[in-house]
Amino acid sequence: MDKNVKDAFFKQVEKEPFAQKFGIKLLEIDAGYSKVEMKFTPDMENILGMAHGGAIFALIDEAFETASNSHGTIAVALNMNITYVSSPSSGSKLIAEAREFSRTQKTASYDIKVFDNQNNLIASCQALVYRRETPLPFLQER
Repeated sequence: MDKNVKDAFFKQVEKEPFAQKFGIKLLEIDAGYSKVEMKFTPDMENILGMAHGGAIFALIDEAFETASNSHGTIAVALNMNITYVSSPSSGSKLIAEAREFSRTQKTASYDIKVFDNQNNLIASCQALVYRRETPLPFLQER
């Protein structure tokens, strides 16, 4: 992956309002791959005091978004199937990794896993995108 494209992704995620709201940071990106992190904080708990599924989904979706768009053209989610395996402890650092395992001209499939800082599996996801031929707007601005 071109260094300028990588740099553009890091800048976009840094200023993305949704990523800021959840404290999500991009750690690594390459063609068809992304690694992101987030700290699980008390304001992300559900009514049972466990991690809210929406908070875990937010991290998964950020990994999915960056990995699927890493080829430089717009990719939009078609389907995501998530299995929640365990709830992290409050204060845990969560890391999601998205790996592309199939890509055609129009679709691509991803395997996404979330682990805590103790290497416990928190969630697993299979996801599918529709790939447009439209270049990413933030790469055009460069």
